[in-house]
Amino acid sequence: MAFLPRIQRIARNGEDASTITPMPAMVGPYQPSLLRVLHGAAALLVGLAWVTGLVLLGGLDGRFGRLPFAADGDWIELHGHLGVVLALVLLLFGAYATTLGASRLRRIGNLLPLLALVLAVGSGLLMEEDWLVDQRQIAPIYGVHLTAWLLLALTVPAHLVATLRRGGWPLTTSIWSLRLHPNDGPAHWPAQVLRFIKRGPKI
Repeated sequence: MAFLPRIQRIARNGEDASTITPMPAMVGPYQPSLLRVLHGAAALLVGLAWVTGLVLLGGLDGRFGRLPFAADGDWIELHGHLGVVLALVLLLFGAYATTLGASRLRRIGNLLPLLALVLAVGSGLLMEEDWLVDQRQIAPIYGVHLTAWLLLALTVPAHLVATLRRGGWPLTTSIWSLRLHPNDGPAHWPAQVLRFIKRGPKI
């Protein structure tokens, strides 16, 4: 352990080593809890939206191939509901990223997935549910929506690779950690926001 050499030196000098307080072990990088909650919610909703979107693409669109099975259920409505919830989470995530998390947003690996997600959600909110049912009415915004999800599929792995290169596995997995610092629980989030407002953004 890290404090053993110090104990050995004290013992050689004839001092009492029992009074020595061990130094805490290194526990790795720490991510703010509010960031982890918003990041986790966005990641979960993006994954669900991806799955339902692929079902729609292969079940109703078919331009890139058809599903080998019939997907029962109203997948268009489910995909739309996920999009609305994701838009609300993205609004909060974007507000965090441009304020408390502005230093992280300066990294291109963090910025690009967020921009792709904004484009995907924004274009999705402009679509109509019956466009895939009656493909004669498909508008250009649908192509924008597909392009945005393709960009998201490319930028998310790039984001992971950039994180791995910057901090390795400890930094990459820290965003999913359940560890909390004493002053970083949900009850402390309003105070964190207020401190940022009073301090103002760093230029």
